[in-house]
Amino acid sequence: MDQQGVVKNRLAVLVGCNYPNTRNELHGCVNDVLAMKETLLTRFGFKQEDMEVLTDEPESKLNPTGANIKAALRRMVEKSQDGTGDVLFFHYSGHGTRIPSVKPVHPFKQDEAIVPCDFNLITDVDFRELVNQLPKGTSFTMISDSCHSGGLIDKEKEQIGPFSSRNRSFDMETTTSRALPFKEVLDHLSSLTGILTSDIGTHLLELFGGDAGLKFRLPTIDLMDLLEKMTSRERHVDSGILLSGCQADETSADVGGGEGGKAYGAFSNAIQTVLKENGGALKNKELVMMAREVLEKLGFQQHPCLYCSDQNADATFLSQP
Repeated sequence: MDQQGVVKNRLAVLVGCNYPNTRNELHGCVNDVLAMKETLLTRFGFKQEDMEVLTDEPESKLNPTGANIKAALRRMVEKSQDGTGDVLFFHYSGHGTRIPSVKPVHPFKQDEAIVPCDFNLITDVDFRELVNQLPKGTSFTMISDSCHSGGLIDKEKEQIGPFSSRNRSFDMETTTSRALPFKEVLDHLSSLTGILTSDIGTHLLELFGGDAGLKFRLPTIDLMDLLEKMTSRERHVDSGILLSGCQADETSADVGGGEGGKAYGAFSNAIQTVLKENGGALKNKELVMMAREVLEKLGFQQHPCLYCSDQNADATFLSQP
């Protein structure tokens, strides 16, 4: 409840993809999600019933497929109310990838996407559409502990971006990149469809039909029209806040649990470290800069970024009560 007595809903979708028993297996993503869930409950005033957790653990009730993740995000947006200042949060730990841009004005540019457990990619356009559907006064904060995560909300303003410093490297024998090269994604989808084409949209439409991302379902001219409308709305109302685990051209580290240790994502762990060391409210930009410092001290070669409006850069992370 805020100072005016209005009940502020706090809603969350938490996704962890470890891709068990595959060549792309990671180890710390589910742990990231469980740690964040506990933090939301104990520090930020979230309630158990207002959180959806999707992991690819054998006992999981809801697998993190592309369709399931987007459905959970839609449910979260539909629960938010106009004018109440609701706080929406999405945490994703898993693989990220970059795909050839379908925008004619950027024929050589690459676009960012996350990789659900079924490889039904969710792209920057999907997240932009989601943000533009938010009720007035609602915020949407996204933490993506994945590779190439900078820019995952299309058209979002860069507040903290590329950083060129390089220091000693963390022990690479204990880390795995949370990146899937485009070719690996394409090869996997091709093996499922049996279609010989390098057009990733063809494979996604064949496998997932109407559940495929907007970027692949719409004809180019319709997609460009949609992006123009999205950009027009974004100029007036933009409540998206992206805290990315690295720059768009970098990889994020998955730290293995060797010798009985607990596996984790380097960025997720840095966030938890900062929050534990700072009990008071932190601005979004403060949290990202502090997480960078934690990673730099540990020797990780990744640089978290912040994408949001000027106002949200100075806003309190998750509107901490």
